[in-house]
Amino acid sequence: MNSFVSSTAIAAEPQTATEEVVRLTDVKRRFGTTAALDGISLTVKRGEILGIIGRSGAGKSTLIRCLNGLERADSGEILIEGRDITGLSEQDLQPLRRRIGMIFQHFNLLSAKTVEENVALPLKIEGLAKSERLKRAHELLELVGLADKAKAYPASLSGGQKQRVGIARALAARPALLLSDEATSALDPETTRSILALLKDINRKLGLTILLITHEMEVVRGIADRVAVIDAGRIVEEGQVWSIFANPQADITRSLLGGIRPQLPEHIAGRLSAAAGSEAILSVDLAGPQAQGALFAELSAALPHSFRLVHGGIDHIQNQPVARFFIAVPARDPALAGKVEQFLMARSARVEVLGYDTDHA
Repeated sequence: MNSFVSSTAIAAEPQTATEEVVRLTDVKRRFGTTAALDGISLTVKRGEILGIIGRSGAGKSTLIRCLNGLERADSGEILIEGRDITGLSEQDLQPLRRRIGMIFQHFNLLSAKTVEENVALPLKIEGLAKSERLKRAHELLELVGLADKAKAYPASLSGGQKQRVGIARALAARPALLLSDEATSALDPETTRSILALLKDINRKLGLTILLITHEMEVVRGIADRVAVIDAGRIVEEGQVWSIFANPQADITRSLLGGIRPQLPEHIAGRLSAAAGSEAILSVDLAGPQAQGALFAELSAALPHSFRLVHGGIDHIQNQPVARFFIAVPARDPALAGKVEQFLMARSARVEVLGYDTDHA
C-alpha cells in the first residue's frame, strides 16, 4: 500500500475563511410519528475528524442524508461552510454537493465501469475533459495504492480495494468535507485499520475535514478527534475521544464501550451482592498523569490495608493514558470503601462500588 499523500494529488479547492465546515442548530426530522432527528446541534471544525456513533435506528443515516441534502430537515439550520442548505433548491444544492465527498459501507461502485472510470465519474458529471478526468483519477489511484488497478473492474477487487476506490472517487472533486457512512463495517479488522490509517493520513497532511458515521467504538478510537454519541435522534454525549473513553456519562456510551474497555470478569460479576461480604469491589476510571502514577501505592500508604487488584489496564488514546481498574477492598471496616472512594475521587478518578464479593476468602 502506498500511504504517501501527495498534496498536489488531493489539494482541496481554496478554503473559505470560516473555521466551521459544518454547523447544525436544533435540526429536526420526523417520519410520521417517529422523530429520526430530535433537535441535533453540533459543529465540525475545519481539519477535524468527528465521529458520530450510535446503534442502528439512532438517527445516524438520517443525519448524514440531511448533511448532503438527500433528506430535508423539518426545522433547524444546516450550514455547510457558512451557507444554510435547508432552503436551497435542488439546482442550488448541486454545486454545494461537489464540496462534499461521500464514502459508503457497500462501496457503491459501478460494476460495468473500470476502476479509473469509477474514480473519474464525478468529474465527468462536472463536465471536465476526458484527459483531465483520467489524469486526476490516476493521481488519486496512486494516492490510495491502486495505480496498477486502473483498468480493472470492481468484481476483481477485494473489499479493501473497493473501499480505496470509493475514497479516491470521493476525493475527485477536491471536497471540503468528506462524509463516511459506516465505511469500514463490511471490512475485516486488518483492512479496517489500513483504511482508517489512509483516512488519517489524508486528514493530517491536507487538513481535510471528515465526519464519520459508525456504530463501532474501535473506529472512533482509531481515527477521530472528537466523538458525538447519538441516541433516539439526540446527541446525548460529546467530547474529545480520550475524555469520553475515560469517563462516559450516558448509559448508551458505556454500552457501546463495553467491548473495548476492561469489564469485570463474569465469574466475579455474577457473584456480587448488595449485602456485605468479605470484599467490596470498586471500579476506578481515570485519565492523564494519575493513570500512570503510583496511585495504588499512595492509597496503601494513606489507608494501610490489603487492597487487591482484580482486573483492568491502561490504554493510550490521543496520546493520553486512560485507565480502568477493578479493586477489592476488605470489608471488615464498613467505612473503608467510602474512604477509598474519597481518596481516589480527590485524585480525579471516577469510582463506583459495584457490590460485595461474598465468595472470596
